[in-house]
Amino acid sequence: MNSHTALRPRTLAVALATLIGMGSLPAFAQSTTGSIFGQVTAGSGETVEIKSTTGISRTVTVDGHGRYNATELPLGSYSVSLLHDGKVVDARNDISLRVGSGTEVSFENAAAKNLGAVSVTANTTPPIDVTSVDSRTVITAQELTRLPLARSAEAIAQLAPGVTNNSGGYTGPTGQSLVSFGGSAASENAYYINGFNTTEPQRGLGGLTLPYGAIEQQEIYTGGYSAQYGRSDGGVINMVGKRGTNDWHFGGQVNWEPEFAQASATNTYYTNGLPASPVAGNLYAPNSKNRQWTTTYDAYLGGPLIKDKLFLFLAAEAARQDGNTVNEVSNAKPYVNYHYSLPKWYAKLDWNITDSNILELTGASNKRETSGTIYNYNYGTLTRGNFINDDDRTKTGGDLYTAKFTSYVTDSLTFTALYGKMKTLNYDVPGNYDGSLTYLSDIQNQNPALNGGNPVGNSQVISSLYNPNRHNTTDNLRIDLSYQLGSHTLTAGIDNQNSRAIDQGSQTSGPGYYWDYAYTTTPTVALIPNLGVGAPANYPGGATGYYAVQYVNSSIASVRSAQRAQYIEDKWQVTDRWLLSLGLRNDQFTDYNANGDAYIRQRNAQWAPRLGFSWDVNGDSSFKVYGNAGRYYLGLPLNPALNAAGAYVATQQYFTYTGIAADGTPTGLTPFSNPVSPNNTYGVLPDPKTVTAQNIKPEYQDEFILGFTKAIDDQWVYGAKLTQRILRSAIDDYCDVPTIENKAAALGYNVSATNSCYLINPGKANTFTVADTSGVYRSVTLSNDEMGFPALKRKYYALETFLEHPFDGHWYGKIDYVFSRSYGDTEGQLRSDIRQTAASTSIDWDFPALMSSSNGAQSNDHTHQIKLFGYYQFTPEWLVSGNVSVVSGNPRNCLGYYGPNQTDPDGYGSYYHWCGGQPSPPGTHRLPWNKQVDVGATYRPEFAEHKLGLSLSVFNLFNSQAILNAYPYYQISPGTPDPLYGSAVVRQQPRYVRLSATYDY
Repeated sequence: MNSHTALRPRTLAVALATLIGMGSLPAFAQSTTGSIFGQVTAGSGETVEIKSTTGISRTVTVDGHGRYNATELPLGSYSVSLLHDGKVVDARNDISLRVGSGTEVSFENAAAKNLGAVSVTANTTPPIDVTSVDSRTVITAQELTRLPLARSAEAIAQLAPGVTNNSGGYTGPTGQSLVSFGGSAASENAYYINGFNTTEPQRGLGGLTLPYGAIEQQEIYTGGYSAQYGRSDGGVINMVGKRGTNDWHFGGQVNWEPEFAQASATNTYYTNGLPASPVAGNLYAPNSKNRQWTTTYDAYLGGPLIKDKLFLFLAAEAARQDGNTVNEVSNAKPYVNYHYSLPKWYAKLDWNITDSNILELTGASNKRETSGTIYNYNYGTLTRGNFINDDDRTKTGGDLYTAKFTSYVTDSLTFTALYGKMKTLNYDVPGNYDGSLTYLSDIQNQNPALNGGNPVGNSQVISSLYNPNRHNTTDNLRIDLSYQLGSHTLTAGIDNQNSRAIDQGSQTSGPGYYWDYAYTTTPTVALIPNLGVGAPANYPGGATGYYAVQYVNSSIASVRSAQRAQYIEDKWQVTDRWLLSLGLRNDQFTDYNANGDAYIRQRNAQWAPRLGFSWDVNGDSSFKVYGNAGRYYLGLPLNPALNAAGAYVATQQYFTYTGIAADGTPTGLTPFSNPVSPNNTYGVLPDPKTVTAQNIKPEYQDEFILGFTKAIDDQWVYGAKLTQRILRSAIDDYCDVPTIENKAAALGYNVSATNSCYLINPGKANTFTVADTSGVYRSVTLSNDEMGFPALKRKYYALETFLEHPFDGHWYGKIDYVFSRSYGDTEGQLRSDIRQTAASTSIDWDFPALMSSSNGAQSNDHTHQIKLFGYYQFTPEWLVSGNVSVVSGNPRNCLGYYGPNQTDPDGYGSYYHWCGGQPSPPGTHRLPWNKQVDVGATYRPEFAEHKLGLSLSVFNLFNSQAILNAYPYYQISPGTPDPLYGSAVVRQQPRYVRLSATYDY
């Protein structure tokens, strides 16, 4: 689809010229406001006055068709009054806004009333928002206090249809488990706090979030969002924090998750034979011996510093988690006693400078600090042994500060500007580090003839060293201008972001290398012929197939990126029943290497149209048909600048050995290879002109949605929606350097590349810039057939249905079912089956053999999803709640050596989509369904005026521990089974209990 040669509309250029001229600083975010609109019986002299509990007051004029609309209203509780010639004739109180949504407050019969009387009515707004064309779920603070949920943004997000826990076990900056939206990779989502983009910039894995008690609303976009927002082709988690009002409130909460109320985890056993030197028979990981307990303290304070003018809200959360982990038998840290501190805070200052100008200042922090002690462990008797060392001290997460200014210039014109900064830490310093010891891996694969049948190790628990200054920074700027022109709401703006990764990467501990023990049952066969790795049997000590690999890694660097966007949008109320949303967004991306040179420039227009409609079928907000079509671009994370565009070292050298020293290192070494690297990673910073294919396109996806929502009566709402997502373009690395050199030679160029890998648009032809031996740049084009790849494919389709009972003062409930498929030959930026975190430089597309038999159901594919949640208020004192999720299993892949002859053409080992000499496309096997039932009960006694709350929540009531990710490697060498194949890598968390005491005043 040649969208990049589309005509550039003059209207966009004109609308944005002034805004672009304001500067090209860095990103704003998702919506933090709502709107109030309605219909008034046509007359003359009518206006509508809108007042909030925070002193905000706006008066808007009713147009000639009897319509009014007040946009960009901060969230809160409002009263809405109809005025005739300046006098109140009708009013509605207790109007609560939902983020990003329009709330209808109409006065259809006002003209028939006695204008001298005033009617006051509580909020009776209809349940369906006919002003939205997107797909979102909004969870409010009141709902959060009632539902049994884990205390994370991602747990809240899983209430939305089509959102599932990620299949790779990926976690965010502070340890929270991440989610997948609509089959997309877990790195393709965007996170926001009060309009600020908090997404982790290096790999896109999660973002900073608010203290749980500070969340006013959480908005979960699952598709169809407007041209104002971008940089995501998965989903969006948008958190809006609480703010102070004209009344002082304070309170606190204590949560306790005791050890005694937790179920034991399921042990992991070898499933495919035993290793050469088993430590404890067929036991691999005694997970049942893991224990933990968590205590969390929350407090908040909010109110007016100056009534109607200046408001403050403060919240703090301090969580402490202690426990022990017994790791797998091959881990250098057998038993760890740990202590985690998870401090969070949030502060918001709101200043109503005038009725027309508002300033909001936000500060937030979300961190995780860990420490611990490491002990030996007797896996035979399942008892802790002697002290080894202190564990690493780590600090992750970070702080952010933002300022947002809103000016209601006129009734029709609104100006907003937001700027903020974020710093996230990656501090990791080992405790009592001994650099004289060498790290050892897979000691269970040692030659049993040399160790007496018992693996020999040492006390080195550190495999990699990091710079203590390692961190990321992000700064964002957004400027928006909204103008009401009759039935049109026109909005234009800029959305810019800068990100930096400082001193990221690592280097190998000890002497600068570590040893990995391995063996093969076919010692006379060369291991990796094309890299010069021969057969162990041809060298001393290798006749029985045992060998060791010396690994050297180093990759510390600082890199940055700049992302720019402009947009224009028209929300056109064509008639009273038809709304059209017409938007166009333009993104640009630039990424810089460690020397500050741009290696990727995507500055040409990346046009992203967003078209949507909403049809209020009956004209009373009881039946909505809606749809949208849009394109969504995703900027490159910082990660490729540290590897494909970086000067990193990652080599392996193969040795046979005839002895094992007392410290576990191999002796009597004979090399049977040079230091080799399948990806040519020998520490040379590539020429930035040669890193990427010419005219490389960003990753982008097209999405199409059609659905309806209908009220059965004032108690029930149901609906259905069809969604299709098609990934049109991706970025990944291509490492088959000899193919490029051979094509260059065929063209008459003498080229010897030092690049490790090249960034390409996979699945299509790519033109490479290479330098010949005389230094002249040459262009070398490879068709997709010459590269040996299939066409890029990731497609997702879904049918969603739901039935909802809005809260009526007694109970709330919702059930939804999603049938979906996510299939193709790529998951996107990640490979969840192998838990690879190298976003946009995954193992996919490195070599053609790795993509053989790659087409099938992708890792985040769940055919069936059923979700049911709700709560019942039995009496003013007692409330019970539940949250049920039943999801069919994702694929369980089998990866082995390549082809019927089980070879390793690219030096990647057991990573090909072949299993025992047979093709093994993803989705050939499936994991079992995972079922989660969470229940809760809350007691708010009358004698404490319902301000005191005592709660009990039980998570995973039936203690289901289904496998969420299975070990995919079928072999450890050609013809040699891997004993762990098919074993559990990630399971559901065992049952646990949370006890809570809350007081709100």
